[in-house]
This record gives sequence, structure tokens and C-alpha cells, in this order.
Amino acid sequence: MRCSMKKILLFFVFLYMLLSPVYPAKAQEEPPEVSSHAAILVDASTGKIIYEKNPDKKLEPASITKIMTAIVALENAELSDIVVTGKNPTLVEGTRIYLEEGEKLTLQQMLYALLLNSGNDAAVAIAEHVGGSVESFVDMMNNKAMEIGALNITFVNPSGLSDEGHLSTARDIAMITRHAIQNFPEFCKIVATKTLNIPWQGNEWDRKLQNLNRLLWDYEGADGVKTGYTSSAGQTLVATATRNGWQLIAVLLKSETRPTLWNDAQNLLDYGFNNFQKYDVISSHKLITSAKVKYGEDVNLITTEDFSTVLPKGSTITQKVVLDNKLSAPISKGQTLGKLEFYHGALKLDSVDLIAQNDVKRKIHTYWWFWPLFIAVLLYTPFKVFIGIRRYRRRKHQARYISYLHRYK
Repeated sequence: MRCSMKKILLFFVFLYMLLSPVYPAKAQEEPPEVSSHAAILVDASTGKIIYEKNPDKKLEPASITKIMTAIVALENAELSDIVVTGKNPTLVEGTRIYLEEGEKLTLQQMLYALLLNSGNDAAVAIAEHVGGSVESFVDMMNNKAMEIGALNITFVNPSGLSDEGHLSTARDIAMITRHAIQNFPEFCKIVATKTLNIPWQGNEWDRKLQNLNRLLWDYEGADGVKTGYTSSAGQTLVATATRNGWQLIAVLLKSETRPTLWNDAQNLLDYGFNNFQKYDVISSHKLITSAKVKYGEDVNLITTEDFSTVLPKGSTITQKVVLDNKLSAPISKGQTLGKLEFYHGALKLDSVDLIAQNDVKRKIHTYWWFWPLFIAVLLYTPFKVFIGIRRYRRRKHQARYISYLHRYK
């Protein structure tokens, strides 16, 4: 009877499993269709690439050039500097804030005009103030790009107006944007500002600056950076957004229309936030393990740096400790002894150095000379005692003999 009940129960369990619907795990979305000629989506902190389309194709950047203009200005001048407008800024074409010759604004106000309203006249005024001339400032821009590692950028002017040879790539624009975000808090503050009033010399009213980046109003978490346009460059954009402390950078070059540009940017950022996440895998000076040391005590191994990466949501990261041959004392604190490797499946992601947390001195008995010396000391001690006893007995005997002589003299 008990056996029959078990069979009936197993039958119903099997029937339930057979008839129950099977729900597949949520699949990662396909990357979006991007209309812009070149595009890239990267993690702002690590530079990890999430999406790319023609990332190394050289195209005109238009006014996103002004990101580098701001970097060079912030690095080489003070926000409180008074920038006096010369004649050249008043002659520049394109988007302007209508600076007049002799007009004075602080560098900070000029940077707001540069990055919010995309003022080409502000770009030239900044260049002449910081570099002495536009030509010298452009040299500073190109040198800084090379220093950052953006090797496929060539700047010809500080504004981004179409000029022969004024070219960049989506990858390099992302690189200089990361540099600006990571090194200049004032840059981040400016590009996240929607509107601002600055003085308008000779007028009773102020200039009202309004950021041309529509995403600041329309996209959740948007916090920068810069739009661009010329007839030959088309629409260009660097857009950043932050959600749950994670910031992404999207770069788009040569989009045909402004609506297409906004659509591409939002789709790229959505793709990143919906399908990927940042993994803070390890922190610096984290104790990982202890290792056996020949001739010494065990040594603690700690990491030298943080490691973070970006992977699809739900990914598993494994770690592997790789030591440098066989560890042998003496070991100095801070000495590199191996690596901690990180894997996503079979793919090696990266590694960080493992160093000694403490000094490890060699145990004295492990030196080659210790045992011969020990044995010599061991043998010498009883020998010394034996000699001492003999000397004692000899002195005692001599004392008795002398005493005997004195007694019978």
C-alpha cells in the first residue's frame, strides 16, 4: 500500500512538471540601431567600452571640441582670472554670446558661455587669455590630447568650427571627456547646469545662458556634457548620465538630424543602464590570503589597487591567486609577490599586484652557518667547563701544597 502511494505521488509530481510553463531567463537586449556615423558608450570611471560603432573613424567633432578647450583652460588658469575680450573674438562666426572688444568677464563666466551656449567668441577669448594666441593655445590642446592618450585627435581651432584637418574619433572624444570628469569638478558642475545669468557689459540686463543639451531636461540622470553642429560635421554630442552612482558617457558623431541625435543618445544610455552594471570587485590594501614562506613565517598578501569593471547584469567574476615562483625569506613589506587575476568565465579580465603586508625575516636556524656554529658552541661549552674544573682542581691542589709547606716549615 505504501509503495502504491509513492507511485501515485511521483506520477502527479511528474505531471505537474510536464504541464507547468517554462520561463526562459531574461535575455540581454540587442544593442540599439544607431544612426550616427560613429558612436561609443563607455563607463566613466573605468573606460570600459559597452558599445561601439566606427569608434576610430576620423570625423569632425564640431563644438564638442570645446571640452578640450575647457580642460586646457582649467588646467592653466584660475577661475577668478579676468578675461579681457580682444578684437578677434568679436569677428568669430557661428554661435556667440556677442562679446564686445574690451569686455571683461571672469574665466568661470567665460567657461559657462563656452559650455552652455557654445559661444565661439568665448572660445577665442579664452584661448587668447590662456595661450597668448589662438595658435599657441591650439598647440596646448593637441599636446594635452597626446598626454591623455587621445592620439587620433587633431585640433586646429578652439571652437570646433569646420577647418581643414580638424578631426577626431568617438573613442578619443570619450577619452578626453573621462579626463575632464575625473580631474575637474568645476567642469562637471558647469556641464550639468541648465541655465545661468552672467553680466552683459553696457546693458541693463544680463545674458541668460541656456544649455543646448536637451537631455538635461528630458533624460533621467542626465548630467552633461556638450552638443555640436556644423553643416559638414552634422550633429555631434557627448552625453553623460548617472544612475545609482554609475555614470556612462555616450559619444555620437555625424548624426543627420537633431531628433535622430537625441534618439541615438537615449537608446545608447538606456541600453547601458538596462543591461549592464558596474562591479566593484576588489579594493586596495584588501587582505586576500596568506602564503607559506621558505625559511620564514607565513606572509599576508594584500592588493595594491582597486579593481572595477562593467559586465552584463548577473555576471559572475572569479579570482585566482598567482604567486611568483616559491616564496623565500627574507621578504620586505610592500614587496610584490604575485598577482590576483579576475575572470569572467574563461575570459581573463585583468589583474592587480599582490604585495607583502608585513616583513618576513629569515629564521636564524635556516642559514647554512647556523648548525656548524651551534655544534661548535655545543662542543665548546663542556670543553670550557672541563678546562675550568681542571684549573679549579689545580689551584686547589696548589693551595693545599702551599698550606702544607707553611705548616711544616
